[in-house]
This record gives sequence, C-alpha cells and structure tokens, in this order.
Amino acid sequence: MSKSLPIPAKRHLPSKEATLFKELLTLYETRQLKKGLKTSDQILKKFPEHGETLCMKGLVLTNMGRREEGIDLVKKGVRLDLTSHICWHVFGLIQKGEKNYEEALKSYTQALRFDKENINILRDAAQLQTQLRHFEALVETRHTLLKLRPTMRQHWIALAIAYHLNGNLSEARKTLEHYERTLKNVTDYDIEHSETLLYHVHLLEEMEEYPDALSLLDTNSKSRAIVDRTAIMETRGMSFHSSLLPPLNQTSSTDALTALRQFSAQLPKAAAPRRLALTIATRDDFRELVKPYLLSGLTKGIPSLFVDIKSLYTDLSKREIVEEIVESALAEFSGAPTSAAASSSSSSSAADVEPTTYLWTLYFLAQHYSYLGRPKKALETIELALAHTPTLPELHTCKGRTLKRAGDLYGAARCVNDARLLDGQDRFLNTKCAKYLLRAGCVEEANTMLGLFTKKDAASPGSDLEDMQSLLYLIEEADAHYRNGKLNLALKKYLAIQKIFNEVEDDQYDFHGYNLRKFTLNIYMKLVKWEDRLRSHPVYVKAALSAARIYVTLHDNPSIAAAISSSPQLTDAEKKAKKKAKKAAQKVQEDPKKGPAPSSNEDKGLELPPAKDDDPEGIKLVTVTDPLEQAVKLLQPLTTLAVDDIDVWTVVYDVAIRRKKFLQAVQALNRARALNIEHPEVHLRSMHLRQTVETLPEVQPAPVGTLIKEASDKLLPEGLSAFTYNGQYQQRHASEPLAILAAAKVTQALREPTQEVEQAVFSVLRESLELNIEAAIKALEFLAEIKSERVEEFRKACDVRFEVSTVFKPAAELQVLKKKTLVGEEEEKEEAAVAA
Repeated sequence: MSKSLPIPAKRHLPSKEATLFKELLTLYETRQLKKGLKTSDQILKKFPEHGETLCMKGLVLTNMGRREEGIDLVKKGVRLDLTSHICWHVFGLIQKGEKNYEEALKSYTQALRFDKENINILRDAAQLQTQLRHFEALVETRHTLLKLRPTMRQHWIALAIAYHLNGNLSEARKTLEHYERTLKNVTDYDIEHSETLLYHVHLLEEMEEYPDALSLLDTNSKSRAIVDRTAIMETRGMSFHSSLLPPLNQTSSTDALTALRQFSAQLPKAAAPRRLALTIATRDDFRELVKPYLLSGLTKGIPSLFVDIKSLYTDLSKREIVEEIVESALAEFSGAPTSAAASSSSSSSAADVEPTTYLWTLYFLAQHYSYLGRPKKALETIELALAHTPTLPELHTCKGRTLKRAGDLYGAARCVNDARLLDGQDRFLNTKCAKYLLRAGCVEEANTMLGLFTKKDAASPGSDLEDMQSLLYLIEEADAHYRNGKLNLALKKYLAIQKIFNEVEDDQYDFHGYNLRKFTLNIYMKLVKWEDRLRSHPVYVKAALSAARIYVTLHDNPSIAAAISSSPQLTDAEKKAKKKAKKAAQKVQEDPKKGPAPSSNEDKGLELPPAKDDDPEGIKLVTVTDPLEQAVKLLQPLTTLAVDDIDVWTVVYDVAIRRKKFLQAVQALNRARALNIEHPEVHLRSMHLRQTVETLPEVQPAPVGTLIKEASDKLLPEGLSAFTYNGQYQQRHASEPLAILAAAKVTQALREPTQEVEQAVFSVLRESLELNIEAAIKALEFLAEIKSERVEEFRKACDVRFEVSTVFKPAAELQVLKKKTLVGEEEEKEEAAVAA
C-alpha cells in the first residue's frame, strides 16, 4: 500500500483549533450556519491562511446567500492548500451548485487523489459521472465503493446499473446473480428485493433472453418474492406482445390475426386485441372486423373513435372501407327521431336507433371529411349535427378544426369560443380556445382567456404559465409572435422553451442518488434513456429551428434588430398589459418585505438564485453580436437526436454557410440529400452551394478547398449548367407547388428576369395542381420579398381559389373578422337584430 501523504505544516492545527474545525464540519452538516460562521472566524483569527477553514467559511457564506464573498473565500482556500481533499471537495460542491458539472467532477477527481477512499466524495463523483454520461469512469467508481462497503446491497445494485449504462449487459447480469446468491433470510414482502428482481427480469428482456426472463418472473412471483402484481401482469403482457411481433415482421400476419381473435374470444371486453387486429387485417378480413368495431363505437357514443381509427388511413383501401361503412350506417340511422318523441313516420329499424347514435355518426363523418381535405362536405355534415344538438361542445370544436384546416383561423377561434361558452368551467375548452386565438394571431385575447384559470397574483397569465413550464402555451405564443413579425418576443418565448429543457436535464441529477437509495430501479433506467433523447422532443425541435431561423434573419438583415431596439411598437392593449404586469411584479417583490425578516441562519442552498428578467421585450436577444453562434448552440443537440429531420439539416446548412464553415455546410447538405435529394429545400440549397463555391473570392486552402470543389461538382451532372438543371427539376416536379416555388427561387438567385420568376410562381395556381394554403402563403411571401408588382394579383387569385379561407382577405377585412372572433353566435344574432 502507498504511504499516506504527510500533513503540510500550514494545514496542521493545534488541539483546540482542530477540535473547533471538527465542530465546524458538524455545524455545517446540521445546517447551523450562524454558529458555523462564528466557529470559522475563531479559527481564522489565529490562522488566517488555513485553507480548509477558509473553504468551509466560504461554503457557509454561500449557503447563507452571500455567494460572491463565499466563492472568493473558497478559491482563496484552494490556492492556499492544493493538496487538501476538503478544499477540493468544497470547491466541487460550489461548482455543482452552479450546474457546472464538468468542473465539479474535475474538483472531485482532485479530491480523490488525496483521499482515495472517502465514501462521500466517491458517491458524489459517481452521481456527476452519471449526469455527464462518463460510464466507464462510473464503473470504476462503483467498483471502488463496493470494495469499501461490500455488505451494502445498494453498492451491488449500483455496480450492476453502471455496467448496464455502459452497455455491458452480461457483466450487469453476473453482478446481479452474484448478489442474489449472497442473500440470506430475505424477509417477506421486501420491496427493495422485489424491485431488484424485476430489474433483473427487464435486464434479461433487454438481452433478448426471453425464456430466462419468464422463468425468473414466474419463479419469484409464485414465491411472492416479487410483490408488484401489476408489474408482473405488464411484463407477461409484453412477453405475449413480443411473441406476436416475429410473424408480423416476417411473412405470416395470418397467424398473428388468429392469435388476436383467440385472445378477443377469451377476453371479449378487451379492446386492445380487436384494435390491433385492424392494423394487421386486410381486405375482406378488415371489412369483417372493422364494421362491428365502428358500429359499437358509434352506438356507445365514443367521441375519440375517429382519433382511434385515423391511423389506418395510410392504407387507401382501409380508408374507403371505413367511409363506406359509416356512410351506410348514417343512411340507416337518418330516419332516427331527432327528439325524445319518436316520429310516427319513422321506420321500425330507424326508430330503434338512439338519437345519440345518429349524432355521433355525423360527428365521425365530419371529422373524416375534414381530415381528408373536404371542408365543404365536412361543414355541411357538422351543421346537420349542430341542428340536431347545438349544445354539444365537441361539435363546435370539430367545426373549428375544420375551419382551421380550411384557412379560416378567425372563424375557427370563434367556433371554439362558442364551445367554451357552453361550459365556462371546462379548463380543456378554455385552453383550446386560447390556442386557437394564438393561431389567429390574437395574443392579448388569448392571454386574457388563459388568465381565467391562472394564478390571480401572478405578474401575468403568461408568466404563470411559463413558471408552470407549459410548452403548449410557449410554442403557440412564440409562433404567433413570429407570424406577426415580432421577432424579439418570438425569440424570447423560443429561448424560454430551451430554458425549460435545460432545467429538466438538470433536474435528473438528484435522481441518480435518490433512485438507488429507494430502489426504484426500473423507472430510473427509463428516466436515463428518456433524458438521453430529451431534446428530440417535437417542441424543442420546432423551437430550436424557429429560433435559429430568426438568428439567420438577424444576421442577413441587421437593420431589423436596429429597428426593433430603437422604436418598439406596442399596441394600446399591449401597453395596458405591460403596465399591469409591471404593477403585479412590484407587488410580488413588496410582499416578502411585509413578512418577518429572514433568519441569518437561513439555509439558501448552493444553487444559483433565479435570474431577474431585465429584458421583458427580448430587445437584448435580437441585438446580440453573434447571432449565428447562438443558433449553433441551439442546433447542436439536433444533429445527433433528429438526424432524420430534413429541416434540421437545411437550417444547419444555412447557419454553417454564413459562418464560412464550408465543410460543415457540405456535410449538412449531404445528410439532407441522403434523406430526400428531390426535396424542394434541398434543391434550393444545392444550387446555393454551387453558386457560392463558384463565386468565392479566393480558393480555399487544401484539403478543405479540394473537398468543397469535389462536393460542388457532384451536385450537377457533368456539362450541365445550373439554369438547365433547375429547369429539368421544375419539369420533373411540375405537379408539386413547393418544388415549383423552389425552382422559382433558384431562377431569381441566378439573376434571371423578374417576369420569368413571376411566371414560375403564378404557375402554382393552375387548376390541375393540388395547391394547399401553406404553399400559397409561401409563394405570396416570396413575391413580396422580391418586391414584385403582382403581389396583389396573386393574393386575389388565392382568395378566389380558397373560398373558405380568410388568410388572403384584405387587411381591412381581416381587422373586422378579428374583432368578431370573441363575439358569440347568439350575441351576433342579437346585434344583427338591433341593427335591422
């Protein structure tokens, strides 16, 4: 064994001060901070350069809220005694409190150099290694802990989990088996042992050792060693489901369908096997199975029946069968009475049908037509349903959804508001109404609506929802501001979403120790895997891409940031809301002053206090000097977690090419081309890269220049000009509006005549093309961007093309529609009567 290092002379304390130092450690652990501060001052009075005492005093001050003073003392203490494990441990605690996990782990590593067997430091280091995903180092740390305390079963399980996280499943299994062999006299209903056995079963499942997993599960469930009966049933159910998957993945779906039918016969009330059978069945089998499934749902009045069925619509034949069955059912039910008193003229079969069955059939068909892009037929159907039962909120929300898809955002918000007025205490309808208002660009109205269910003492409904981490609200409001052209407010909300994901990632730290202490092992493994893919969440992806696009816009046109910062334009409603929020914030700040003064011994913890928001309008965010670098930070996680999203690679390209990082741009473009070489955005950027490389002022040095030239040459066939290739692309995709628009953008970039560009854009209005509203809006925005004189002509043509939509109405008409958004249907009728 290596000899322990001698204690340096400057660290040595006389007996009295050494006793005081031990007392100081105890006082800190028991959070008697005021006494601890006095004790540290007693020692430092005689030994002002005692590094360990300085560090402990700094730690106490940091916990008392005197952060800057405390951190300075800790740093001074470390400098005075670089070989003290206590100094490095305290420094690590401070850095961990600041969420600086990398530096904290370095400090713990230094501490372990001078005290290799300190249990507390090893345990904290293991948690940091897990947080940072340093799994190889984690295995070594867990080995050390097990050697020091081999009798603690927590250390055995921790080592198995470390092997598991490091990908060494066989060693994890061996560790668990060795641990289980050492157990003696396990008490009945031992929850920790039960959870360990379940973890062992799940480990075997992950290793695809299904017979061993089932054997271990059955043996221990019969002996009552596993006490979680629900987990036993779930595990067996997963094993049954796994046994069905091989036939589906190979050739015989008949065997799987037969097994599901048998399962349905054994458990006739179980819906899962009947629904899974619909996914597997084809043609006549599907028709035979789906008819009773649909009719049963319509008879029972299940509102979510269409949501359940619509995933089958990817198969055209199944979609047609569903439509045929439900339309036939409607024809059969149409003679049903529309009130409690049955009509004498109704047929006997129709008279037996409940009025609600007819209603839910109309509701299903309205959703069906809306989903398939037939807004007129959907609206006709939903009007029949509303005439039958005008007080059902689901019908109004369905009408709103149909109008939203057809492009009438104000009408959609109004319909959902009608639904909300039917039940003012329904939080779901309130949220849905606010969401539709945000989609319509009515931000202030939406915030007022949300304020009905948020805290009354909050600075504003928005701040309360942000504190509650409401991703739905934040992404919808951010998008609303983006569409309204308020880039500063949009960017602020997008970055608030990023902050939430950072907090969720940081919050997992405490669970690395908690789950081992409480033996909640299985849910912990799910947590770690979920956290690894946290930023693949659709809301983060959308927020990161949108924020990056804003940063690109700010880089391309710095005058936007200057205009926003010099004269932020606020409406009267926004000024009023801002004044109200400021008053509420002042009230919140004043409330603590009225209460009792905080104790000087109060433990404020090591974590940083919440930062004060000194930029409520987001002005500082749009005036950053390095917008592209900010975009890179947002996009970095997506390059590994959203590799199949073509939008990610196009935005990564946009950022890289502007940063003059040509290799990164080429790599991003190649990834996008590998996903879909014919995608309009990919075609646009391929031409952009070719043009950029050809117009570079100087040749890039080797090997970068050579690689860029080779990549550029591969974009077009040899001997073909960019203009010709672009024309060929447009011909290949002559029926796709977005592809035509991309070709028009390339034509404009090649400096062709404006008339030719306009002609290409107007070609998307051909009757033979299936032009949707999103593509039409993008085409209109492009014409406005190039300052075309035919913008108004294109808008009018789109207004005629999309009859239901209000997107292409004149600005004055849109303002009138916006004012009517929150006016209920009954109120409008009353106003019309008064006017008449």
